[in-house]
Amino acid sequence: MSYSQILNVARQVEQVVVGKTLQIRLSLACLLAGGHLLIEDLPGVGKTTLAHALAKSLGLQFNRVQFTSDLLPADLIGVSIYQRDSASFVFHPGPLFTQVLLADEINRATPKTQSGLLEAMEERQASVDGRAHPLPHPFFVIATQNPSHHVGAFPLPESQLDRFLMCISLGYPDPAAERALLLGEDRRRMLQQLPTVMTPQELLAAQEELRKIHVAPSLAEYVMALCHWSRQEGHFAEGLSPRAGLALLQAARAWAALEARDHVLPEDVQAVLTPVAAHRLRPLKAGAGAALSSRDLVQLMLKSVAP
Repeated sequence: MSYSQILNVARQVEQVVVGKTLQIRLSLACLLAGGHLLIEDLPGVGKTTLAHALAKSLGLQFNRVQFTSDLLPADLIGVSIYQRDSASFVFHPGPLFTQVLLADEINRATPKTQSGLLEAMEERQASVDGRAHPLPHPFFVIATQNPSHHVGAFPLPESQLDRFLMCISLGYPDPAAERALLLGEDRRRMLQQLPTVMTPQELLAAQEELRKIHVAPSLAEYVMALCHWSRQEGHFAEGLSPRAGLALLQAARAWAALEARDHVLPEDVQAVLTPVAAHRLRPLKAGAGAALSSRDLVQLMLKSVAP
C-alpha cells in the first residue's frame, strides 16, 4: 500500500504554507480519515491559504463562504424557488454543495447559521422543505475561527465542535519561514498555479485502503484507557465520548498511513491525540486544573496513561 501521492500533496502545500510541516501533515491525515478540519488562530497567519492549497492539490471543487453575523442558513444551503411554468418549487443549491467548503471565520456567524452545518457535516446531506439533498462525495468542511476573545465571535457549541475530527493552530512563522514568505512569490499567484497532485477518485481509494490498516486489541485498549482517564480524573467538565474514541482511532490509522505502515502504533495515537481531543474537552472552572488549558491537560493525559 503506497501513500506517496499524499506525501507529494504535503510537499507541494509546504511550498505555499512555509514552515508548517506538522500542521500540513495533520490536515492531510484529517482529510484522509474523512473528517472535517477546524483551524483556530489569529487573522493573517495562513489559515485560508492552507485550506485553498489543500483543495487545489487534491483536485477538489472548492467554495469559500465568509461567515458574518447576518449570514442566514439559506445563504449557505440554498433555497427552493417557485417556477410558474412547471407550477412547482425548484431547489437552487447554495455554496454548501461542493467538495471542500471553506467556512471562513465560522464563529462570526450566529448559532442558527452554525447549526445549518450540523446535518451536512454528519450526514453528508442538506434538508430543505422536507427533502434531503445529498452533498458531493467526498465532502469536507475546513473551518477557520478567530480566538473567542475577539470582538463579534460566537463560540461554537460542543455539538458543533464534536463534528470536527481535528482542530489545529498555525501560529506565527519562525524567522526563516517568515523571511521566505516576505521575499518569495505572491501566495495568491502561487495558489492559482498549483497543479493537481491527486484526484478525488484517488483520495477516495486511499480512504478505502485506510480500513485495511491493522489495529491490535492492545492498541484499542490504549485508546479506551485515554478516554476513561478523561472521564474519571476530574480535570474536564465532560470526558471524551465513544465518538471521540472512534475519531482518535481513525486519525491514528491515517497517521500510520502517512508513515507508510500497515498497522497502528501507540506513537500514532499520541501524534494525533491533541488535535483530535483538545477541542472536545473543557477544563473544569474550579479545582487544580483550572489554570491549565485543554491542550495542557491532554499532554498530562498522555503522560499519565501508559500504552
